[in-house]
Amino acid sequence: VQLQASGGGLVQAGGSLRLSCAASGSITGINAMGWFRQAPGKQRELVASSTSGGTITYADSVKGRFTLFRDFAENTIDLQMNNLRPDDTAVYYCNLANYGTTIDNYWGQGTLVTVSS
Repeated sequence: VQLQASGGGLVQAGGSLRLSCAASGSITGINAMGWFRQAPGKQRELVASSTSGGTITYADSVKGRFTLFRDFAENTIDLQMNNLRPDDTAVYYCNLANYGTTIDNYWGQGTLVTVSS
């Protein structure tokens, strides 16, 4: 499985950015795709995720500001980020979790989002 992420960059507080990720390779029928982020000195955390059944989960800190879009046919997932805040600054990672006899996690290369105040 390969994940190709794009988007990110520098934006002022209150602005918007969109991240995109495309998955290719062997993807199981039961899976989850989403975005995680890691700020300097902090642990990686879930931002938003979509199961193959269509259930979407958001971190409390981004609810109402971020929206996850998943295209099941194309195996892509986009994260629309609005009303960005300086504490959204982090490296964002696309993730695919294949659910089989084990859960196999795959990660994109990471893309930096910087929000200036």
